[in-house]
Amino acid sequence: MSNAASRDATHPSQAVVLAGGQGSRLRPYTDDRPKPMVEIPGTGEPIIGHQLRWLASEGVTDAVVSCGHLAEVLQDWLASNELPLRVNTVVEQEPLGRGGGLKYAAAALPRPDEPWFATNGDIWTRFSLREMAEFHAERDALATLALARPRIPWGAVETDEFGHVLDFIEAPPSPYLINAGVYVFAAAFTALLPDRGDHERHTFPRLARERRLAGFPLSQGAYWRAIDTAKDLTEAAKELNGR
Repeated sequence: MSNAASRDATHPSQAVVLAGGQGSRLRPYTDDRPKPMVEIPGTGEPIIGHQLRWLASEGVTDAVVSCGHLAEVLQDWLASNELPLRVNTVVEQEPLGRGGGLKYAAAALPRPDEPWFATNGDIWTRFSLREMAEFHAERDALATLALARPRIPWGAVETDEFGHVLDFIEAPPSPYLINAGVYVFAAAFTALLPDRGDHERHTFPRLARERRLAGFPLSQGAYWRAIDTAKDLTEAAKELNGR
């Protein structure tokens, strides 16, 4: 039996990691490295290393890393480390936008007729991609996005109907779900991506109207954090040390 025939067609074994952002809000950490090469204090590992290990543990055998800002630093790290899966890199010669960047990277996937995962390069998370892929297949979606409920960075004040303060709640969970920056895409989705521009402004709204876009809520115990600022690095280190 061939490898293609033996693979579960509903579970992607390939992924794109978008790692081209400049990470300006993470300076000075990103002065000499791209955002995915920033290390969470105390882990001994850059964000990209964590992501690749996570993808491999969930059955991904091939990843395409889309590079941009200081691409050679990321490429050198990938070349000098023992990785748990096969990794290829592509470099955007000019900014293509998030949708264009996804399409450009997807062209380098080894199995264009199969579904694929994608993740933003600044996400530090752990949850079951297998369950997400099953959710995606059951709904016959063209695209499925993971949904997270982040904690609000400010304290909240609870009052009664008369305006009496009842309680102070530190960093409560948001009442809204947000796009967690992790996706499952059907093979046919690639052709719907723009050559340039943002898929979240054009492709996703179109699929939502057609009921072909699904949202997979992360379980309550799943860890998720986007690393955007120096404060995120500090908070992630605290959270990981407490786990």
